[in-house]
Amino acid sequence: MTRTREPRTAALSEVHDTIVSCTRCERLRTYCARIAEEKRAAYRSDTYWGRPVPGFGDPRARVLVLGLAPAAHGANRTGRVFTGDGSGGSGDFLMTAMHSAGFANITTSHSIDDGLTLHDAYITAAVRCAPPDNKPTPSEIQTCHSHLAAEAAALPHVRVIVALGRIAFDAAWRLLAERGICVRPRPKFSHGVEYAAPGAPVVIGSYHPSRQNTNTGKLTPAMLASVFDLARRAADRIPGV
Repeated sequence: MTRTREPRTAALSEVHDTIVSCTRCERLRTYCARIAEEKRAAYRSDTYWGRPVPGFGDPRARVLVLGLAPAAHGANRTGRVFTGDGSGGSGDFLMTAMHSAGFANITTSHSIDDGLTLHDAYITAAVRCAPPDNKPTPSEIQTCHSHLAAEAAALPHVRVIVALGRIAFDAAWRLLAERGICVRPRPKFSHGVEYAAPGAPVVIGSYHPSRQNTNTGKLTPAMLASVFDLARRAADRIPGV
């Protein structure tokens, strides 16, 4: 019997409601609220989202893309991860790579009404509030992990996790450990390396598409495109987990 899509979508909506209403981390909530009030000059007329940011994408996705946290004037402004951080920013860099592998219908990510649609992919983050200097504390990462676990549980078709950066990579393995998938020693973070454990989604490491990495050439468009080509091939060859 074919399952209907509605129960999974409803569960994901409930997870999103919980994320958006979260107030656990006082430092992060204070910072996000202040940024939303002060704004950046270029976005003075915008109404900032200013709340924790849930993930978005295809609820039947086989590929889960895991980032670090919302940008103060990006997702904290727009309400969608990897969205609105400027032309050529991390969102555009990421969507260009995902588009090349067939996961995104356009190569940009500027606003929640820009027409961007993800196919077979879902994007989320280890931390849901923009942290000062893009650096959440270990306790904030741990506190936010339950949101990631709940969101991942509502995405039953995931076969591949693309971890953008070391913090996301560690969060991915924490997710698997909670499912009883323990790999010893813990795989080391590296760009473009694929790790697989029996009965678990494949984890693929990638440098984060931050401007610090892309402007210096540490991460090039070809390097990120190759990661999503790898993710596509892995999703196609791995049975449901």
